[in-house]
Amino acid sequence: MNRTAVVTGASSGIGEATARRLAAEGFDVVAAARRRDRLDKLAAEVPGIRAVSLDVTSQESVDALAASLERCDVLVNNAGGAIGLEPVAAGNVDDWQQMYDTNVLGSLRVTKALLPLLVASGDGVLVMLTSVAGLVSYEGGGGYNAAKHAQTAMTEVLRLELCGEPVRVVEVAPGMVHTEEFSLNRFHGDSAAADRVYQGVPGPLTADDVADAISWCVTRPAHVNVDRLVIRPRAQAAQHKIHRV
Repeated sequence: MNRTAVVTGASSGIGEATARRLAAEGFDVVAAARRRDRLDKLAAEVPGIRAVSLDVTSQESVDALAASLERCDVLVNNAGGAIGLEPVAAGNVDDWQQMYDTNVLGSLRVTKALLPLLVASGDGVLVMLTSVAGLVSYEGGGGYNAAKHAQTAMTEVLRLELCGEPVRVVEVAPGMVHTEEFSLNRFHGDSAAADRVYQGVPGPLTADDVADAISWCVTRPAHVNVDRLVIRPRAQAAQHKIHRV
């Protein structure tokens, strides 16, 4: 029987690319997200992918996902995102709440629901898709930094608490990734502002680059744990050091 991988936030960007990549690696992939029309299109295009509706902010939705699974060997907690670039003094509480609910509590809900299946698999892999924003803070990133730092901390705690269990806990922390929606959502649909983030940057990461990194992590031998993989484009030496042409 093929191993089963569950990917949250699989309707676009890194989640969609990861679902495609793991299916190509031979996994039975459960692509889970809110936008079912996109998931159905993805499942129709790629053999081995099954679409499941999921809202990680809803316990009822997460419970329904768990009830639909017979097994889970790999969980990729990818659902999340950033909203806004206001300074903390002008922070929008609703935006901060949404980022915390999706990035942190969403990962908590799904992890709790699927952890028994990961343990039962005998070689489970739990992947947290975090961000370099969870490692280094920057101006304008307050709400997203806070959420991603919390998610990184949760990942580290899980690795300690699951020591001795047949589950590997992996953090993948990307830097600058140019996807169709991440910056657009951050700037509330302002495409000009979103485009300026990547302006002049030669070769930002793509969703496929990150999916490739995730695939590599989850296909290592069972005794090998990749604690944290930080992946950036060559043009980004650090949060505040980006080469533009």
